[in-house]
Amino acid sequence: MNALTSDKKLIVYIDIKSPYAFLALKDTLALEQDLNLEFDWRPLTLDIESYLGSAKKSSGKVVESNRSELQWIMVKYAYMDARRYAQRQGHILKGTEKIWDSRLANIAIQWVSLYHRAHLEDFLNEVFTKFWRRELDIEDPKVIENCIELIGLNPDGFKHYSENEGREQHDQLQQELHPAGLFGVPSYVIDGITFFGREHLPVIRWMLLGKQGPAPQISYAL
Repeated sequence: MNALTSDKKLIVYIDIKSPYAFLALKDTLALEQDLNLEFDWRPLTLDIESYLGSAKKSSGKVVESNRSELQWIMVKYAYMDARRYAQRQGHILKGTEKIWDSRLANIAIQWVSLYHRAHLEDFLNEVFTKFWRRELDIEDPKVIENCIELIGLNPDGFKHYSENEGREQHDQLQQELHPAGLFGVPSYVIDGITFFGREHLPVIRWMLLGKQGPAPQISYAL
């Protein structure tokens, strides 16, 4: 798996623990359906601690933190901005109480995409929506398997995949992302060109439709 190439027309990089990936989900899925295409959905598992530090809350209060004052300002603004758009989409977006290890959930996205592609949209909506309501422990294999069952799939085989070739594929891909110029989510790759952020979806649509007419302005859908 090469970070910038695919047999699909568009690669979509997401991470379940990113509020901005969550906000991009609805419009990206709508674009996929509207154009009758299958996008190549892949995980870009963020190392948030490396640039925003870490913190842990309990009952709404910070109980552990190694963040600087500037890092806290950045985090608080990011959530404030994300909640504006979540509300306009009719979603609940609650700030997480710790930095989650999202590898298992992201590997589950790989597994559903690889073996049950027709159910991928249902799975993405299931896990993203519940996670941002603080209803999902994405580090618990049983919880992820339950999400798989809730969309009508048999989770047999996922445990082996997540501990073996799935983990290997995930980890190998992560090693390729930064050298390829992919650092955040949502990121989109079309014709080897990378776009960061859902505001580029109008341009991406234009490119997918063959660049007919002038290129649209870069803008949020809402």
